[in-house]
Amino acid sequence: MTDTVVRLEIRGLVQGVGYRWSMAEEAKRWGIRGWVRNRRDGSVEATIAGSREAVDRLIVWARRGPGSAVVEAVDVFESGGVFEAFEQRPTA
Repeated sequence: MTDTVVRLEIRGLVQGVGYRWSMAEEAKRWGIRGWVRNRRDGSVEATIAGSREAVDRLIVWARRGPGSAVVEAVDVFESGGVFEAFEQRPTA
């Protein structure tokens, strides 16, 4: 079985509210690998890899985020890559 790999672009009030940390915790809980980082434009970007079901669950979570976030949009793009774990990366 091959992994589903997608890239997410998340916009809204998503920086300074624990979004990256919360996403990392959710990803680990569902066995998702990949990464998440803040973008200089105020958005958050993530690439996530795992079973279709787990990836779909994390996309649903990403559309609401942690309680203090205000998510305005999540764009989802097919992607690729192989990841060993889930990590928070530096701002890009």
